[in-house]
Amino acid sequence: MNEQAPVPPAPSALALVPLLVFLALFFGAGLYFTLGGEDMGFYQLRAPVAVLPALALGALLLWRRGTRPLDTLLEGMGQPNVMLMVLVFLLAGAFANVTRSIGAVDAVVALGLGALPPQFLLPALFLVAGFVSLAIGTSMGTIAAVVPVAVGIGDAAGMDPALVMGAVVGGAMFGDNLSIISDTTIAATRSQGARMHDKFRDNLRLAVPAAVVTAVLLAMAGEVAPVEAPQATATWLVLPYLLVLGLALAGINVVLVLAIGLVVAGLMGAFAPGGYDPASFAIDIYDGFGSMVEITLLSILIGGLAAMTRASGGLEWLSRAIARLARGGRGPRMGEASIAALAAGSDVLTANNTVAILVSGDLARDIARRHGIPPRR
Repeated sequence: MNEQAPVPPAPSALALVPLLVFLALFFGAGLYFTLGGEDMGFYQLRAPVAVLPALALGALLLWRRGTRPLDTLLEGMGQPNVMLMVLVFLLAGAFANVTRSIGAVDAVVALGLGALPPQFLLPALFLVAGFVSLAIGTSMGTIAAVVPVAVGIGDAAGMDPALVMGAVVGGAMFGDNLSIISDTTIAATRSQGARMHDKFRDNLRLAVPAAVVTAVLLAMAGEVAPVEAPQATATWLVLPYLLVLGLALAGINVVLVLAIGLVVAGLMGAFAPGGYDPASFAIDIYDGFGSMVEITLLSILIGGLAAMTRASGGLEWLSRAIARLARGGRGPRMGEASIAALAAGSDVLTANNTVAILVSGDLARDIARRHGIPPRR
C-alpha cells in the first residue's frame, strides 16, 4: 500500500514570531550594550541564550496547533545535516588549534613574507593573511595571529599603519571566504546541501579577480624601506594546510579530510621545534572543541527552531510572501536576489555571518528549489 505524502502545514505569519523574537533579542541587546559603551556589545547576550525564549514561544504555538512540540524540536535538533555540521565544526576547531600550537601559522607568515621582495611588502601581507585564513578558517583568528608581526614589519619599513592593517584585514576576509573549514562555509554548504569543493570553485571565480586587483593596488600604494622578514625555521609545518586543501579540492568528504589533517598535524608536531607530545595534542584537540561550543550549540538550537517554524507554517508563508514580492518571477536571478536580501537582512540584524546563515538557511534552500538555483550557488 502506498504511503500518502505528509500534508504541508497551513501558511501562518504568526509562526515567524519566534524567529523575530530571537532576532529582536539578539539585535536589541547588542545595540543596547554598544550604545552603553561596550566594545563587544553584540557578544554580551550570546546567541544560544537569546534563542531560548524563541524556542519556548515556538513550542507554545505548536502546542496550540495540537502538535507535540518536544518531538518536533528534537527532530529538528537531531537531523543529520545539523549533526554533520556540528561534527565538522568540532574537527575544524581541533585542526585549527593543533596547527596553531605546533607553529604552522608562524611558518606560513615567515615563509610568505620571505618569499617576496621588500617592495611587495603590502601585497605579501595581504597574501599571507589570506593563506593563513584559508588554512585555519577564521578571519578574526588570522588577524590576531598576523597583526603583531605585520605591525612590527610595517613600522620598520616606514609604512602607513592603516595600509598595513588594511592589507591584513582584507587578506583575512579573502581567505576566510574561500576556506573549507570556516564556520560560515560549513554552515552555508551544509544548510544548502552543497558539496564543499563545488562551492570553493564557484567562489574562486568571484574572489580571485578582486584579490588580484587589491594586491596590485597595494603594490602601488607606496615605497618601503628594506626590512628583514621573520626567520622561517620549519617551513615544512605548512604541509597540514596544503594537505587539507588538496584533499578537499579532490572531492573527499570534509569529515575525513579534517580527520586526516588533524592526525598529520599531530604527527608532524612531534618533530617541530620545541617538541609536541601526545598529552599536548590531546589538550589542544579538546581546546579546539571548546572554541566551537557557541556555534555548535547555536546550530543545534537553530535546527530545532527552524523545524518548529516549518511545522507551524512559517516558512511556507514566508516563501509565498517572497514569491508575491517578486511579482511571480521564477528565474534564477530573481531567486538569487531574494536569497541575497534575506541573508543580508539577517546579517544586519545579528551582526554575525554564521548566525545569519543558520537563521536563513532553510528558507534560502526553499527559495533556491523554487527558482531552480543549484546548491553551490
